[in-house]
Amino acid sequence: MSYTALYRKFRPSEFSDVKGQDHIVTTLKNQINADRIGHAYLFCGTRGTGKTTVAKIFAKAVNCEHPVDGNPCGECASCRAIAAGTSMNVIEIDAASNNGVDNIREIRDEVAYSPTEGKYKVYIIDEVHMLSIGAFNALLKTLEEPPSYVIFILATTEAHKIPITILSRCQRYDFRRITVETIADRLRELTEKEQVEVEDKALTYIAKAADGSMRDALSLLDQCIAFYLGEKLTYEHVLDVLGAVDTDEFSKLLREVLDGDVTQVILHLENMIMQGRDLTQLVNDFTWYLRNLLLLKSSDNMEDVLDVSAENLEQLKEEAAMVRDDTLMRYIRIFSELQNQIKYAGSKRVMLEVALIKLCRPQMEQDQLSVLERVRRLEKQLASGVVVRQQDTGGYIPEGNFDYQNPVNVAAPGGIDPDGTAGNTDPAKLQQAAPEDLQKIVGMWRTILAQTSGRFRVVLASAVPKFNTEKEDGTLYIVFSDFLGETYVNDPKKAEVLEQIIAAKTGRQVKVKMILQADEHVVNTRLSKVQVEEALENLVHADIEIEDD
Repeated sequence: MSYTALYRKFRPSEFSDVKGQDHIVTTLKNQINADRIGHAYLFCGTRGTGKTTVAKIFAKAVNCEHPVDGNPCGECASCRAIAAGTSMNVIEIDAASNNGVDNIREIRDEVAYSPTEGKYKVYIIDEVHMLSIGAFNALLKTLEEPPSYVIFILATTEAHKIPITILSRCQRYDFRRITVETIADRLRELTEKEQVEVEDKALTYIAKAADGSMRDALSLLDQCIAFYLGEKLTYEHVLDVLGAVDTDEFSKLLREVLDGDVTQVILHLENMIMQGRDLTQLVNDFTWYLRNLLLLKSSDNMEDVLDVSAENLEQLKEEAAMVRDDTLMRYIRIFSELQNQIKYAGSKRVMLEVALIKLCRPQMEQDQLSVLERVRRLEKQLASGVVVRQQDTGGYIPEGNFDYQNPVNVAAPGGIDPDGTAGNTDPAKLQQAAPEDLQKIVGMWRTILAQTSGRFRVVLASAVPKFNTEKEDGTLYIVFSDFLGETYVNDPKKAEVLEQIIAAKTGRQVKVKMILQADEHVVNTRLSKVQVEEALENLVHADIEIEDD
């Protein structure tokens, strides 16, 4: 005897066997019990949710000689004939291949003849949205006023393609996607009947991969069992057969993306490809993984929605705390766009690599979220005390040459130590700063500011560097605009720290004097600083517009 696929072998034969469609089953059973049977039904829903199966059970029930609570008995001659596909009272039509006007005219001619046995003649038209406009028009009159013994059941996955004139003549029933729990329970029940040993985690993943379709789930299970015939079906086995990736791999990938490590990300992708992972499935699963992280960050009560184990939930919570909401939204947007593109792409790997690089390098994009991410990374680098490389010339390092992507914390001879303290620059060997030197120092003020730390750095951030236009004495004035800087005005140690930082960066001797804005009239100074918008444009390579309050 030839092998029968699981989805055919275990197709429900009565309403109680139908899973996940209780709202439809109950309504149809009540109609049968009350003898309030309609003449035209429209079954809508995604593939594999039970539309054709329910239509056949309904056809058996209305013709059953001994129905039990709206269910067919399965024992009478009519039930056996319908189950075997030999009944003349149940006609199944595939509208995809019989979509012409002539095919519908044949149906119109046939309905004139009453059933040879049983009460009703049932026409099940599958994929009815494939009918031509002419065929729909030919069906209208018959669908509206059929003989009392005729029932039409139209099934479709795309109800929006059906003319409104047809929809208005039918009772519409929308079949829902079946939940993961319902599918997993059904798979567990069937594997016990088939005497197949399988892990619950494996069944759960198959149920998720089925995307609400019981038929797809049974087909995937059949495939996995055949590959590991005679063995216990494990979670790892299912991943291998389906070309899927474990959540641990997504966790590692996300952490590498957050670190901005492009090399490691690409190597990780290479490893998954060599393991035979399907790229389209990888994109879908990683998008779902990012969605789970975003839900966790959005609410404290998402455990039931996520449908993950306690172990994976703790891991998700840990990673959710590592990434910002807007960053996750940017990641999801990039991968959602990739989902639509990769289906028809000739070079799926290349497109996936580009998407991953975009995650690591927000400067590749110009949208608002990417700019925010770039500014945030720069702020983090500055907060960590990054410094530019000291060149052998001992001269100035233009801001445009500062490597913001790969900053280096080194203390050049006579420079600044990694802890933020001044080095051993010998002032006696330095030349006095000229006015043009002061101008350059002011231009690289943000770089100098990054070498300070603590409260001193915070206060300096709101201060303005200036120099005297009358006296060319090499003095740099740090003007504080509020009372916070008052404690540093007469602090020679802090002024010395700044002098040593500037000397290390420029190779010029500069005298630093700190004053309050109220005392600025004492010295004739000229403002010469880099504007905020100009600095941001240099950093993020995008136009920045700052609006006045």
